[in-house]
Amino acid sequence: MKSKDLQILEKLKQGDSKAYKELFDLYYMPLCVYALKYCDSFQLAEDIVQDLFVQLWDKKLFMKFEGAISPYLFKSVKNNTFQAIKKKSRYHFEAIENQINKLMADEKVDLASIEKEKIKLYAEVEALPEKSKEIFKAIVLDSMKYKEVAASLGISVNTVKTQYSRALKQLRNSLDAIIMILLV
Repeated sequence: MKSKDLQILEKLKQGDSKAYKELFDLYYMPLCVYALKYCDSFQLAEDIVQDLFVQLWDKKLFMKFEGAISPYLFKSVKNNTFQAIKKKSRYHFEAIENQINKLMADEKVDLASIEKEKIKLYAEVEALPEKSKEIFKAIVLDSMKYKEVAASLGISVNTVKTQYSRALKQLRNSLDAIIMILLV
């Protein structure tokens, strides 16, 4: 006995448009719930799943499958959810940058106060414990990845993450200054 998946796929390949509705009915809700594992919005989850089904139909992707289609659907939902979250985060940072640029254009930002904050921040960074300071500078100022820092210092990636986290925790009250300085 063939699985429901394969039967639907066979009907789709034969041009039966009702099979598409069967596929949609069979997987829509499970895929939405699966997407919710990776995002916090049911609306976003639904959008991702709907886009996948539209793409599946428009590009006739079902014609390429020989076996079950469900692994493809679930993997696509996962990947598309990660892409949507990444895209959403990028816009969030662009909005922050635009706001800062607007403030600077309106000359509401006092460059002298930014310079004072910068000096204060560097003093706070210098006051960090030696390992935390070294790791913080490598990641923030030298744009190194955790693995690169770990390799250069001969320590584990988890140690790098822990030390970096401690440094950020200690500098938490200066984070607004860090963001301003990095964007200016």
